[in-house]
Amino acid sequence: MDSVDAEDILSDALEFIGGGKADFEENLSYGPITVTTAPKEGKANTLLADHIFSPALLLAERIERGLFPVSGRSMIELGAGAALPSLVAAIQQRPPSLVVATDYPDELILSNLRCNIAQNSVHVSSACTLHVQGYEWGLDVASLLQPPLLPPDGYDIVVLSDLLHFDQSHGVLLHSLLALLSRTPTARAYVGAGIYTRASHYRSFLRKAESAGLMWLESGEGEDGRETDTTWRGGLPIRGVDTGGLGERKGMCRWWIAGWAPQSLT
Repeated sequence: MDSVDAEDILSDALEFIGGGKADFEENLSYGPITVTTAPKEGKANTLLADHIFSPALLLAERIERGLFPVSGRSMIELGAGAALPSLVAAIQQRPPSLVVATDYPDELILSNLRCNIAQNSVHVSSACTLHVQGYEWGLDVASLLQPPLLPPDGYDIVVLSDLLHFDQSHGVLLHSLLALLSRTPTARAYVGAGIYTRASHYRSFLRKAESAGLMWLESGEGEDGRETDTTWRGGLPIRGVDTGGLGERKGMCRWWIAGWAPQSLT
């Protein structure tokens, strides 16, 4: 499915930080929520659902700070893994009205995802409805656009956290993004990637998205290709990760915001 396997990505993550602690975690707490990863076997291993990588932390921090506005909106996360961005969005004082965390329809992956959602449900805002659903990229999205999830006009926000290294899956991933993102001027896709994702891979995805009618509105990609703000600015306490290195972890990421190009809305 992908020319870059799990061992390649984990090895690259170690290399980028000089052979020190790898750019991933297996469980952590962010504010009141605690998430764990799926067991290291089967699809969870090959699809990297058994780790929490830095882009999930970066997206969660930006959601917490209100830099990726979610209030009152509908949001879906593809390849959610432990669903950290989804859960951080759901606990905000002004949360999305709906959050749907999706991942590959494998029982080990989905059972862990359901467990994360269930064990943190007490912290989810009463103004937010939170769902889990299995979904394989590129397939029909009808089940994600029908009640009780959402009317059939799409989601205000689609989140892609650390998915672009699967370069041979760009076509199916983009198909799902385009089918799920509401075709409105305010709809947004929030995309994060680790610096271990090859430049040729993420640039190819960005170009394909533009050709399909999206435009890239903002990015955190500086001159060296990394997030430009390397100071951790989240206010919630984080446990299970070296908090002194959170700024460094941000610096191991890139992020982009996409919306529909005007000609795609006519």
